[in-house]
Amino acid sequence: MLIGRAAECREIEQLFAGARVGAAGVLLVTGEPGIGKTTLLDEAARMADGLRILRARGTEAERELPFAALLQLLRPALASLDRIPGPQRSALASALALDPGPDPGSPADRFAVGAATLSLICRYAEDAPLALIVDDAHLLDRPSAEALLFAARRLVADPIVMLIAARVHEPHPLEADLPRLQLDGIPLEDARQMVGHHLAEELHRAVAGNPLALLELADDPDRVHRMPPGVPVPVPAMLTEAFAARANRLSSDARAALLVAALDDGELGAVSRVCEELGVDVAALAEAEAVGLIVIRDGEVVWRHPLVRSAIYTSADPAERRTAHHAVARTTPDDDRRAWHLSEAVLGADDEVAAGLVVAAEHAAARGAHAVAATAYERAGRLSQGLPDRALRLVAAGEAAWSAGLAERAETLLADALILQPPLPVRIRAQEIRGDIEVKCGSPLRARDLLIAAAAECDDPAVATGLLADAVAACFRSCDVVSGLEVAHDLDRLLPAVDRPGPRIIGLLASGVAKILAGRGGMDQIREAIELAPSDELDRDRRRQVWMMLAALFLRETGSGRTLRHQAMLERREQVALGTLPGLLFVLARDDATTDRWADAGASYEEGIQLSRETGQTAELAMNLAGLAWLWSHQGKAECQELAAECLRISAEREIHLGTVWSLFALGDLELGRGDPAAALPHYERLVAVLAENGLKDPDLSPAPELVEVYLRLGRSDDAQRVAGEHSALAEAKGQPWSLARAARARGVAGDSEADFLLALGLHEETLDAFELARTRLAYGAWLRRVRRRVDARTQLRLAVEGFDALGALGWADQAAAELKATGETARRRVPSTADELTPQERQIAVLLVGGHSIREAAARLFLSPKTIEYHLRKVYAKLGIHTRAELAEHLNPGTA
Repeated sequence: MLIGRAAECREIEQLFAGARVGAAGVLLVTGEPGIGKTTLLDEAARMADGLRILRARGTEAERELPFAALLQLLRPALASLDRIPGPQRSALASALALDPGPDPGSPADRFAVGAATLSLICRYAEDAPLALIVDDAHLLDRPSAEALLFAARRLVADPIVMLIAARVHEPHPLEADLPRLQLDGIPLEDARQMVGHHLAEELHRAVAGNPLALLELADDPDRVHRMPPGVPVPVPAMLTEAFAARANRLSSDARAALLVAALDDGELGAVSRVCEELGVDVAALAEAEAVGLIVIRDGEVVWRHPLVRSAIYTSADPAERRTAHHAVARTTPDDDRRAWHLSEAVLGADDEVAAGLVVAAEHAAARGAHAVAATAYERAGRLSQGLPDRALRLVAAGEAAWSAGLAERAETLLADALILQPPLPVRIRAQEIRGDIEVKCGSPLRARDLLIAAAAECDDPAVATGLLADAVAACFRSCDVVSGLEVAHDLDRLLPAVDRPGPRIIGLLASGVAKILAGRGGMDQIREAIELAPSDELDRDRRRQVWMMLAALFLRETGSGRTLRHQAMLERREQVALGTLPGLLFVLARDDATTDRWADAGASYEEGIQLSRETGQTAELAMNLAGLAWLWSHQGKAECQELAAECLRISAEREIHLGTVWSLFALGDLELGRGDPAAALPHYERLVAVLAENGLKDPDLSPAPELVEVYLRLGRSDDAQRVAGEHSALAEAKGQPWSLARAARARGVAGDSEADFLLALGLHEETLDAFELARTRLAYGAWLRRVRRRVDARTQLRLAVEGFDALGALGWADQAAAELKATGETARRRVPSTADELTPQERQIAVLLVGGHSIREAAARLFLSPKTIEYHLRKVYAKLGIHTRAELAEHLNPGTA
């Protein structure tokens, strides 16, 4: 048994026991240098009876090599690569440089490799339980760490254990939200076993039980004695000094050979070639082995501890380091490695070295290693002699950093580039990226200003159109109607000069949306854009793909290719473009929420929320929170209040006023659905004030029809009639059936006009919104009952009860049932199905499987493992009391199986 780590070993053994029966486990082991993380992982490997083991270790030498650690970890499992879905297989093969990969002009999505990693390890674990053991994770190249984190978060029902060790207080992606085991010093009695009684107590107190420090300083206790009394011992620094002192007693050849080994990956043949280039005898490494700094094992230089490697490198003279880097560059066959080493060897600017780094950056970006690409581009920029080249490469670095999800770093790089006053196209590109960062992670108002200013400078109408469209999107989120309308007029002036279909479609849609928000038309432009679609150019522009679905939201009508567009957007999932999914999921969910596909909408919103949190897209998080809050308010779920509160906080901080609008709508609808108009009133009135403050005239964002009902129930009939009239004017100006139907209902409620109710029902036939139709039937049925037409009232109220029940809007169904009972008839309520108890993810899985997808296809679409899909499917079957997919189809769609 490992000295002093019995409890930790038991915890790991429990994870292994779970894997043997099909339960996944993840554990991040953290602690200071020397605390015993590596020793614990080695002991874990010995304990893993019956499990396959995949191991990797982060190293300083490979920190900037894309997916170096992932290749090290997955190499034994690559025989299973052909068994994972095609798009994921291509992404992983490209990332690991197993095939040429995509064109550098179409960089890979950084999350695709994570999805592929999950699929591969789950496939590999089908033959036997699997343990993935990753040491020194704080030294992993960032793309590898991100891929492992993506997989770790999604391990549920697979026979896989992931053990990861990393230094505490050193930032790295894996330091996120994984289950953690913090290693502290070993107890005094265990320290006595290690170093003897006469030294144990003093050393133990000085180094807080750090095992490596106990062992290393036991031979030199004076190093501790030289510390001032009462001053905490800086263990890592003291260990580094001890290792450096030991190395300094070696011969010059031994020190030079150690430095070479510290620069490269430790393969003895490579070290030998570099030593020969330097005129150094590689055999001198035996001296370092004799004093316990390294071990030569299986043709590799294995370090006593990573601190030894750091000590050797940092204690070397800078000129010696540059000489060694240059020698490594001259002997390595890999062009990208050569570029990295040359960048460490040169002093001052060097265009040739910078050009090599640009090529390395392009290779990294094409493989989805955007963080590595950012570093390579940045170094290339710093080494470039000419200011234009320096600025261009810094902008490329900023764009790569943004693709890696490093928003703050991207902003810094782009700001550095702009200080250099780059050429116009470079300056425009920098501002476009800054605008995108602000829209998704910062303030839409700042994004608006950046994008409008960039468009004003731009001399390419197609590029300027894209910039202005992005500005409209920012204005939409900030509810800045005035600026949005000005941008729409600028777009209208540009569009005649734009003949490329992609930018033209985007420009028409953006101009139309801005005008709708201001109550100035816009529907004709949206229809014109739809007539031009589809466009391959638009499909390639991932950031702007959602515009076509936004058009559907503003039309809110059947026809116009709506079903085809919805299906096309669903197929975007097949591209595994996870970085763009939060925005896409929001639009898909919002579209489904205005039909009868509420379960699908809820699942998309929840997935959008999860991915927004993972990718740091705060604005997308706010929008998905607001959308789900609004949906849940219709279902009477009190949890919508928590979602709305979080959204309101984010929206206030980031000036995302659209999130405020939808959150207030949700809070009002929740109370109205509960039958409490007095509680709903303040939310609606605050919403009306927000709309007025921002000049929003789109009737679809107005709670006027709801306010009409609230005012009437509170005895304020004059206010109800006033609001109904004002809203009708806005709806007539827009001219869309969804808006007109709600306005007609509001007039019917306020003015006792049967003609308005009948008009509303007719207009609802041109839309897909089952909830609004049921609301109109309820209002019409209640009116019919009040005028003593009970038989007619029962028809409408029965349909209203059925509609609300089918959607799960139980509070509204109760109100309709109460109205029906007042006519003398008791509602025949839909018996709640156990299908209603399915979680959004369970329902999402069930829908995919009933739709004909296999277990593996569903796993690929949802970025889960097949075992996890099976795990959730078993829960679905247990909840529903069924055993076959035919029965599942009947439960989800009664009467269709």
